[in-house]
Amino acid sequence: MKDMMDFGYPSKLAGEDIPYLARIAALADTFDAMTSKRTYRDALDIKIVIDEIEKNRRVQFDPQIADVFLDILCNHYDEVEEIQKKYA
Repeated sequence: MKDMMDFGYPSKLAGEDIPYLARIAALADTFDAMTSKRTYRDALDIKIVIDEIEKNRRVQFDPQIADVFLDILCNHYDEVEEIQKKYA
């Protein structure tokens, strides 16, 4: 399987050359898409979301950012849910 560092981005950026905030936004956007109800499906269960992030760590997501995000999801998901409900 290819490593995240091997894939190109616009302007041929890859790995740590991709701006830090863009790497965070990519994971946050994916999380939002998976945990939001869509017209074609309900929000995914958090266990599925965690599995997808783990599966795509180093492939689609920066591994260090993914690790921090997974730690938050596994240890503070109740706080994440409160924020989601507040802005639903």
